[in-house]
Amino acid sequence: MRLEIAGFQSQISGLDHRVAAVESQVVSQTDRDQELLYLRSKLSDLEDRSRRNNIRFLGFPEGIEGTDILSYLRDTLPKLADITFDPPLEFQRAHRLGLKRQNGQDRPRPIIACFLRHGQVRQLLQLSRRQGPLRLGPLEIRLSADFSKETADRRRAFLSFHPRLLDVQFGLFEPARMWITKNGESRTFYDPEDLKSFLEGLHDPTQSMELTTQPPPGHTEPNQGNGPIGNCSGHRRKTYYRPPNQGQTPGEVNKKF
Repeated sequence: MRLEIAGFQSQISGLDHRVAAVESQVVSQTDRDQELLYLRSKLSDLEDRSRRNNIRFLGFPEGIEGTDILSYLRDTLPKLADITFDPPLEFQRAHRLGLKRQNGQDRPRPIIACFLRHGQVRQLLQLSRRQGPLRLGPLEIRLSADFSKETADRRRAFLSFHPRLLDVQFGLFEPARMWITKNGESRTFYDPEDLKSFLEGLHDPTQSMELTTQPPPGHTEPNQGNGPIGNCSGHRRKTYYRPPNQGQTPGEVNKKF
């Protein structure tokens, strides 16, 4: 009997050691997962920063730029924006995105241009946010900032909540943070899933608007020395939306301003 008990004790001791080893591996794996999440967030942030001088132009017909796309943009953009740029526009590079389509009836490929001066990028994007599509003769050109795929996906996920935000004021910070205000209280979201959970409990009287969700690991605030855009700085630009007023038509709801 004593030998059997001793054997059981030995087995239990061995199991204790094995469980401890497994727990150590789990902790180590959790640490690695956190580090991977941090590195992914950091990589996305760095990629977004490397794209800050880029603008995407949608609406230029295929081939309108001829053989020198840089000269075409340099001549056309001041007329399109009705701005005299001083110093003149300069680009590092510009090209069409994607392969040339065989069917001429398809939508033209976007043009992406990397500007030499970030101030001119801010100037054009701010004008586009105020006026919407820019027009020059028959041309109707839309401008958009350039983001990494991960950031673009997060922005798209945030914007999908528009129909559920009709009774609040909200805006989208660049690169991808959703800000909402209701009854004078504000809250900022870094993760679309956090916003989804919040909206599901929005009618809970115990839920406060004052809390702000935590930024993802590796997130850093943009450099504040990049110059102001609107009432923000760096690439913390925000697109504002109005809540609907009585008597608004559906097309007027949450119109950009």
